[in-house]
Amino acid sequence: MIDKVNLKEEANAVGGLFAYKRVGTLNDHMLNVLQAENRTLDFHIHENSDEMFYCIEGEFDIEFEDGLTHLCEGDLIIIPKGTKHRPVCKGLVKCLLLETEGTLNKGNTGGAYTE
Repeated sequence: MIDKVNLKEEANAVGGLFAYKRVGTLNDHMLNVLQAENRTLDFHIHENSDEMFYCIEGEFDIEFEDGLTHLCEGDLIIIPKGTKHRPVCKGLVKCLLLETEGTLNKGNTGGAYTE
């Protein structure tokens, strides 16, 4: 039997801030939930993969070279590969990330990704 995933429950079960929890895979993409607060990552680029952020709870910004895009609960954004960006989280946010396997690393997650 195929199990369903409740994103809010999975995000609430994450063991602390900036910890990534894999909740599934889709072809060669990984789906991770995380919680973040008061964190601004360095600008970075994913050369080989688009990246999707889905805001489960809270709100945050994605900053680009030409401005900010604000995301609230229920919003998602797809960032095309090769686009310089950085997440800016002021309050507590819980989100889902979808990207190609191997895209996340310590360099583009502020050192928090350990898989």
